[in-house]
Amino acid sequence: MPSDARAPKLDSIDLKILAALQRDGRMTKTALADAVGLSPSPAHERVKRLEAAGYITGYRALIDIDRLVATALVFVEFTLGRHGAVDFARFEQAMRAEEAVLFCYAIGGGVDYIALVVAPGIAAYQALVDEWLAADLGIERYFTYIVTKPVKPGDGWPIESLLAAAGRRL
Repeated sequence: MPSDARAPKLDSIDLKILAALQRDGRMTKTALADAVGLSPSPAHERVKRLEAAGYITGYRALIDIDRLVATALVFVEFTLGRHGAVDFARFEQAMRAEEAVLFCYAIGGGVDYIALVVAPGIAAYQALVDEWLAADLGIERYFTYIVTKPVKPGDGWPIESLLAAAGRRL
């Protein structure tokens, strides 16, 4: 659910547009219009409205990094020593600032955060962790899980099934 009360209410065509653009963000206005049953101009106007309302946050290309350079992909669980607002803010700011951190989520359970880190190798990954430890980010302990092969890399939200579970349809 959108948190902004000013966000437009989405109808089934808006939802179809979001699903189509998630599958192919480079599709032409005409192809998008055909996919959702509109003419190109109204379809494009809806896309602009969805962008302005924050439903579409950007467009990007998916790169096969292994064709460019060898990498080590590592999941890391972090537990902080203290759990004050300032402690969380300091750690989160460092994670947001580090380009090697592909994602980082605060989680409930036995650890505080889980992150996905990419590095040119395990030694480079460990050097990065050593920097974080030296920077006094409040890390009490961390656990490293090295990715041995991608089984199902993320490629978008399952919009249709999530909507269906919420009693809505495309």
